[in-house]
Amino acid sequence: MSQSFTRRIFLGTAAAAMVAASAWAESPTTSLRPMGRDDDLYKQAIPNVSEIIADSGISGTVAFAVVDVESGIWLEASNATDGIPPASSIKAITALYALDQLGPDHVFETRLLATGGVVNGEVQGDLILVGGGDPTLDSDDLGQMAEELKEAGIIGVKGTFKVYEGAFPATFAIDPEQPDHVGYNPGVSGIALNYNRVHFEWKRSGGGYDVTMEGRAGRYAPAVRAATMGVVDRSGPVYTYENKPDRDVWTVAKSALGSGGARWLPIRRPGVYAGDIFATIARSHGIKLGDAELADALPEGETLVTHRSAKLRPILKDMLEYSTNLTAEMVGLAASAKRLGTVPSLRASAAEMNKWAVEELGMESPAMIDHSGLGDDSKMTVHDMAGGLARIHGTGLRPILKPVYLRDDRGRPERNNPIKIDAKTGTLNFVSALAGFLTTPEDRVLAFAILTANTDERAKISRAERERPPGARTWNGRAKRVQRGLLERWGLLYNVAVKPEPEAAAEPETQTAPEPDAEGDAEQEAVLEES
Repeated sequence: MSQSFTRRIFLGTAAAAMVAASAWAESPTTSLRPMGRDDDLYKQAIPNVSEIIADSGISGTVAFAVVDVESGIWLEASNATDGIPPASSIKAITALYALDQLGPDHVFETRLLATGGVVNGEVQGDLILVGGGDPTLDSDDLGQMAEELKEAGIIGVKGTFKVYEGAFPATFAIDPEQPDHVGYNPGVSGIALNYNRVHFEWKRSGGGYDVTMEGRAGRYAPAVRAATMGVVDRSGPVYTYENKPDRDVWTVAKSALGSGGARWLPIRRPGVYAGDIFATIARSHGIKLGDAELADALPEGETLVTHRSAKLRPILKDMLEYSTNLTAEMVGLAASAKRLGTVPSLRASAAEMNKWAVEELGMESPAMIDHSGLGDDSKMTVHDMAGGLARIHGTGLRPILKPVYLRDDRGRPERNNPIKIDAKTGTLNFVSALAGFLTTPEDRVLAFAILTANTDERAKISRAERERPPGARTWNGRAKRVQRGLLERWGLLYNVAVKPEPEAAAEPETQTAPEPDAEGDAEQEAVLEES
């Protein structure tokens, strides 16, 4: 660990933190009345929390907390210590974890290693593709490595072509409860390729279909043998999956294919997939390679080619923008490996991140089981999330978060709205989250977390329905209405950074969020736009 992440984060706010120490230590339950400089603030029709939640029609639990980052004073909170799935909003914390442990300039290296030396262009021992934890590696990168191998004069391998993926523990799927076919839930190991997805495309041909399974990137799109697809004449299910020792075996219902289309499917064996693709590309460059085998351990040898990723900071910015689960898991694993040396499992890595968050962010009860927020059993409180974000404001997270725009009454994004928001969203079925920073029109900076969930409805969803369960889209729209209402409220109500008078603090306005039972199938109302 860097020699004191705590110092780097907190020196700028140490004095304020001392003033507000008791507020950090206890769960916030109250809203302090603001002291505006004139009457304009009070003339605005700012709805209270109960109205915002009731008007949304949302069912389940609404938890939120908002903190003034300069003073460390809690401004408003409700259900602040309830553990709620944070979904992808936790990627903001994962990004901090990776930045602290690895540094913003860290790069991931993927290597081609030769044992036994090279004689007349032939590797005398084995050629090993060594994964270095790069979540962004794609087929084009492997193509470049094959080209460089050819330029180095390599024409073949006397021994075996192997892949080493043991830098991280192999995980068959991030969340085993997700449907088999969703591309956002692939396998994870020390090597990744094309975000561990295979491109499945189909086109009608006569009475049947032409099907391709490719490791598709910009320049290279080699056919894949590590995953196969069969078209079956049945009404359902749409997909079936079978775990074979050497490949992923898929079938798809012919009745679901229409005239043609494409989608990405998850890869469960990243090492096998990467080896399959590299061998195909290398052969196209005249390098004789046999089929790949997985290496049990990393031997000593000569590095022939090295591919270096982009620096960590832009990788994290992309992760936060596109919410890529695989990137979150791999950078989290890399951070844990830096701390521990060896990481036994994905859950153990998440547990190490929880420990770090307690030590460095002052969290009390983080309970993550992964780094992406995909797993159902992950829990976070808004007290921990908002408090942790407030503590690290000014350390570089906000510039890599996405701007989030409020919308006007006609649903149009208000890009010129004086309330500026940078945050990380999170969405699961019947779970919606938003956490980040808000700057008011008069430049007061607030850290906030909003976690909403209807865990009873989520528990009713079958595994087959997880991709598009009934009612989830409508519920999510209502959750976003709550987010919009709270953000607008805070941006106006806490606009002016003025310390409350003693009498105002002595008689706080309690904000307790009810749990409305309104349900229905109204069309989703889009109230926030990420961009």
